[in-house]
Amino acid sequence: MPGADIGELAKAAYFDRINLSANGFYKTPDIGHDWDTNEGLMYFYFTLGIAVSEVEIDVLTGDHTIISTDILMDIGKSLNYSIDLGQIEGAWLQGVGWSTMEETLFFPNGMLFTRGPGTYKIPGFRDIPQRFRVDLLDGVEYKQLKTIHGSKGIGEPPLFLGASVYFAIRDATTAARKDNGNTEKFTLPHPATAEQIRMSCVDQIATMSKIQRKEGEKPWAVRV
Repeated sequence: MPGADIGELAKAAYFDRINLSANGFYKTPDIGHDWDTNEGLMYFYFTLGIAVSEVEIDVLTGDHTIISTDILMDIGKSLNYSIDLGQIEGAWLQGVGWSTMEETLFFPNGMLFTRGPGTYKIPGFRDIPQRFRVDLLDGVEYKQLKTIHGSKGIGEPPLFLGASVYFAIRDATTAARKDNGNTEKFTLPHPATAEQIRMSCVDQIATMSKIQRKEGEKPWAVRV
């Protein structure tokens, strides 16, 4: 069909039952870990990173502000610096939400309470650090990395680095407790929501506000 446009070609292919789609499948090479002998490769490579975060908590409301975050990722030879940078920033912020606000609650009958935007919060623009620095490890030679141009996948690995905010909040809460004369060890629940931060500061107001559950009384919601 010389001179035909794309619409005419698609129509002709459709009526002639010609498949115009294409697909491919990639099989990661050299994978074959033997659990009995603990030999062989479980993964083709590891994507590594480190993050340091500084936070400030409001001991009266339990709110927190991320002052700064520094991230260094080893992702091999980057194929596209801008895309990799965006993937790191996005995954990290998703991890911040997971570790500080995305609390899953169920009613006592098993029905999920946090089912939509009205009850389940995710990070917003205000949760971005006031100073946010991300860098990629450079100057490293990967002789054994048999990937495309020595690159590494970067979609999900930075997610857990968002937990650096959780640990910073825990340290800040520990400092607040010391200021209130409380040096006992404690466990900050995960995720570190505003409620958990506020009650963990253990000052006079928090102590007076704490309600002890009566015998046989069920909570209005169950944390998981």
